[in-house]
Amino acid sequence: MDNRINENRKKIRLLRTQMLAAEAAMRGQIGRDEDCTEAALALMAMRAEMSELSKERARLGDDREPILVERSMHPRRTPATRQILLPKRHLARKHA
Repeated sequence: MDNRINENRKKIRLLRTQMLAAEAAMRGQIGRDEDCTEAALALMAMRAEMSELSKERARLGDDREPILVERSMHPRRTPATRQILLPKRHLARKHA
């Protein structure tokens, strides 16, 4: 049983890294205004396989421990910084 759980975890980890790569390729194609149908179909097939693997994982009783994947992707751009504008305080004029 433990061997099946380990095999399942390895498959899920590998599939997640492949999905990240497919998503990155698809974003690149979209950015270049290219057709990304093949990448999208491949990603949908991977998601269906992931669904089956997660169901099998639940049947084997391995729902407690998360499966971590190193993200090799970096954010496309830095997060926008937001300036906080404080209301201007009007100084009281001295009337002379």
